[in-house]
Amino acid sequence: MQPARHAPAGTGPGRLAPAHVALAALVAAVWGVNFVVIEIGLDHFPPLLFSALRFLVAAVPAVFLVGRPKVAWKSIVGVGLVLGVAKFGLLFTGMDLGAPAGLSSLVLQAQAVFTALFAFAALGERPGRLKVLGMAVALAGIGVAAVDEGGSGPLAGFALVIAAASCWGVSNVLTRKAAPPDALNFMVWVSTVPVLPLLALSLLLEGPERDLAALRGLDWTGVGVIVYVAWITTVFGFGAWGWLLRRHPASSVAPFSLLVPVFGMSSAALFLGEPVTPLRWCAAALLVGGVALTSLAPGRVPGGGPGRNPVAPAEPAVVSFPRPTSQERRA
Repeated sequence: MQPARHAPAGTGPGRLAPAHVALAALVAAVWGVNFVVIEIGLDHFPPLLFSALRFLVAAVPAVFLVGRPKVAWKSIVGVGLVLGVAKFGLLFTGMDLGAPAGLSSLVLQAQAVFTALFAFAALGERPGRLKVLGMAVALAGIGVAAVDEGGSGPLAGFALVIAAASCWGVSNVLTRKAAPPDALNFMVWVSTVPVLPLLALSLLLEGPERDLAALRGLDWTGVGVIVYVAWITTVFGFGAWGWLLRRHPASSVAPFSLLVPVFGMSSAALFLGEPVTPLRWCAAALLVGGVALTSLAPGRVPGGGPGRNPVAPAEPAVVSFPRPTSQERRA
């Protein structure tokens, strides 16, 4: 008989050690500040080229270090196209059109609502009353944010960020079906998929002249931006997040992702001078509160039993879901 494994001193089931709390908060900060870094990067690169470079550097050389894919290629390609091409292409383009970094970090949290809606439609995961209430509260927050943005900035960029959140919801459901056992391995292989489609779209929509001018004008700031969004945000962020999820229940780790818009809005105000209006504070309270209810409230999986539905990390996007049932795998 093997000796029982004991939790670290000061912890219990579902409780994180202080060092692990600090690591989870650091990952949330990295993902929140990432929106400021994206804003800086958009001054150096066209949005679709920027997104392509982000995934290229995230995939190479990491793809040679993480081992072979641990899920089917159809899942990697599906998530890569929806997440990498659609979600990040829309997000970067929306921010390039004027969606503020801080507001984008907040509005993107609507992915939790879209995830719940798509999971109901595709997987039959019925939301309970508390989850439905959370979705309504989060949608009210989006409405308040739209009113605030309509009075101070272009709505086109805001609409593209909402569309990006919906694509994130689709990719979360696809990830739920894939049930990758290693989040970092999955994210690195997913990062190989969007590179060529995004480069093709950039050449078609942004033009080879603009792309070449951005690459010829590459400076240390541009290099630093690419390194941050690719290695710090993706490789370190997902490596640390996956490490925490392997050691603690998802319900204990996932709530830290709600800090992402807090770090996003505060860093945008600090480094970019973005104003945080009373309406934006109201939208933040509604959206974060609604996302918390939507993501952390138990849902119902097919068959009527309760199921876990932990909140997805906000940047990049691999949601931690329980493994699918045998009935779902056969479907």
